[in-house]
Amino acid sequence: MPASFEEIQFPDDIAYGSSGGPAYSTDVVVLASGHEQRNINWSSARARYNVAHGVKTQTQLDALIAFFRARQGRAMGFRFKDWTDFSATAQVIGTGDGATTQFQLVKTYTSGSVTHTRTITKPVSGTVTVYLDAVEQTSGVTVDTTTGIITFSSAPSGSVVVTADFEFDVPVRFDTDRLSASLDSYGSYSWLDIPLIEVRV
Repeated sequence: MPASFEEIQFPDDIAYGSSGGPAYSTDVVVLASGHEQRNINWSSARARYNVAHGVKTQTQLDALIAFFRARQGRAMGFRFKDWTDFSATAQVIGTGDGATTQFQLVKTYTSGSVTHTRTITKPVSGTVTVYLDAVEQTSGVTVDTTTGIITFSSAPSGSVVVTADFEFDVPVRFDTDRLSASLDSYGSYSWLDIPLIEVRV
């Protein structure tokens, strides 16, 4: 059996031309009075993307077909760079208590009085910088790029604020088992839809 998730990034030049973003699941019931009852099914968004418009050259087409075949359609997940939202700066990931050595990377989104915290499980290798009370840590800390967990060799002291700068990918899979292209003219292709969907890892 092949692995269900591979730590490989979808070609970022094709991702650059994609469309999509976060999506939620909400059931809306319209009452006889015209009022609505809205039921939230997911506490966190699940992103969807369409990469069909990112294919501009024959080289990109070849890379896409090879990538799709290697992932066997919907069978295996992979990393995807969402060019609209792929980094965080001075992100608070926790506060030291003298005992805790592991901290999960997160990104917070604030609008008015509402703050949403997103768990980041796929930081990009070489992009993570960790700080204790705004002082960069150059040793004594490791980053698991497959889970987004930061581990200190010694627990940060009480009340010390742990922050991080990082870039991250979104774990996704193809949401189709079939690539369908039309040949408009020699060397010119068009695609209706090549959907990707975020997976929970």
